[in-house]
Amino acid sequence: MTSRQADVLVVGAGPAGLTAAARLARTGARVVLLERELSPGGVPRHCAHRGFGDRPHALTGPAHARLLADAAARAGADLRTGVTALDWAGPRALTTVGPRGAETLAARAVVLATGARERPRAARLVPGTRPAGVYTTGELQQAVHLYGQHIGTRAVIVGAEGVSHAAADTVRAAGADVLALVTELPRAPAAPAWALAARLRHRTPVLTGTTATELLGRGRLSGVRVRHRDGRSTVLACDTVVFTGDFVPDHELARRGALTLDPGTRGPAVDGALRTSRPGVFAVGSVLHAVESAATAAREGAHAATAVRRWLQDGTDPGDPYWPGGVPLLAGPPLLRIAPNRVTPDDRLPYLLRTAVPLPHPALYVTQDGRPLHRERFHLGTAVPHRPLKLTARWTHRVDPRGGPVHVTVGRPHPG
Repeated sequence: MTSRQADVLVVGAGPAGLTAAARLARTGARVVLLERELSPGGVPRHCAHRGFGDRPHALTGPAHARLLADAAARAGADLRTGVTALDWAGPRALTTVGPRGAETLAARAVVLATGARERPRAARLVPGTRPAGVYTTGELQQAVHLYGQHIGTRAVIVGAEGVSHAAADTVRAAGADVLALVTELPRAPAAPAWALAARLRHRTPVLTGTTATELLGRGRLSGVRVRHRDGRSTVLACDTVVFTGDFVPDHELARRGALTLDPGTRGPAVDGALRTSRPGVFAVGSVLHAVESAATAAREGAHAATAVRRWLQDGTDPGDPYWPGGVPLLAGPPLLRIAPNRVTPDDRLPYLLRTAVPLPHPALYVTQDGRPLHRERFHLGTAVPHRPLKLTARWTHRVDPRGGPVHVTVGRPHPG
């Protein structure tokens, strides 16, 4: 086992990791970027639809992935694919295995950009047999767009988010029909244009208030049993089912390193500089909030690069005597989570929230120890589940670093 030294070790070559690596390498830092897949780019590699990159020149996912990977390589980052980070060998050192064999890689700073994954059928506790023809979105897109595999003829999509409609497009690209999209939510969480296009252009219904309760078939899937909101049970005859959405952070490395995890996001707890509870270790992208857009991940990668440069210059953070840690930032029901989820007076990164229920024109209140810090009202439309709600960071200078947790609530101030 060999040991190598770098300035920055970035784990994960998706949009967040590639952007952070490129920004840091341009400053002259020695950056090693690890990716367990054989090609860099993360999820966009197998997203054939357009919408990636800066408008109006939106790219397909694979084109965007190549653009980010090329930028990191041109900047001088040492990109190593097929390498898996196994465990920590020190505060900022990792044991890895890859084409070069087993290595210990030590660095002055570590950036975790390990992304997120969809929970498979077993984790969603959908009973039945174990036939062929069961996919998650990522498995489906890789099978179709990377390997050109045949997937079946009739598919049911479990979920009705934006990613669910993207999965439906992948099914159609493979030459199969989409029988229906089903969601247990009372209203479809995707933008109304998605459901309208599915119904009018593709004649695909979006069944709300409908739960997949059982998979049928032996050898090959023959149907999905669903239960409607009125209690009726129906079998949708199909040979393919795709479980979409329900993402969880890929936080195994953070957990093994005993980094503080946030109970709302289930990813590493970070402040507005994306610093974790371990000095010199940062986290970016979907490992913090499963899952947001590639553009959001890239912005966080760029934001973290600034904080990493500061760490490399000082070896500490003298401008913030209360770091690491910050004050806990808590989202109250019906809000599900907030990221970042620690706050210091100097934080400037906007906060991303998700809600469990639709919120027409919501007003968010920020308080600490019963003291109002900020009120923000959203006049445009309704905040709905599975879509981000953004809270500005204009109020962070009012936070008392020695005070209690900061609360974000809907509709009225938190009592303290």
